[in-house]
Amino acid sequence: MKKNSISFLGLIFSLTVAAVSFVSTPALMAQAPAPAYQPKFAGDPAHSDSEAAALAYMRVVIRAQHRFNKQYGHYATTLAELVHSGSFTKRMVNPERGDYTASFKGKKDSYMLTMTPQHLDADHRSFYAEDDGKIHADEEKPATADSPIVK
Repeated sequence: MKKNSISFLGLIFSLTVAAVSFVSTPALMAQAPAPAYQPKFAGDPAHSDSEAAALAYMRVVIRAQHRFNKQYGHYATTLAELVHSGSFTKRMVNPERGDYTASFKGKKDSYMLTMTPQHLDADHRSFYAEDDGKIHADEEKPATADSPIVK
């Protein structure tokens, strides 16, 4: 009986050590530095995966607006109007885009789109675009038409 008790205690100890190791591993992994950003295509202006996603969203909106304007003779005044225009889908109407929040203001003769990060830094710049189709970026404040153009 004593041998079974010792074996049982040994099993409990092993499981406890394994559980503690499993729980503490993610904390150690979270402290590891993030790998350097890998550009998604030649000339990719993004500084992070979050920026790449924000810029891709902006390009889809800009193309959808261009197509919408060509088809109807004016720009969409809401993101919902852009659904099925180009590759703009219904789920893209949601302004929460990962680390970014989209803001859209449309009029029949123009529109303005901004992407604002949750935390503004060198890897999470703010972006701005309007009906000229040029995307502007700023890493210190909300981007405007006066901010540098993303190349």
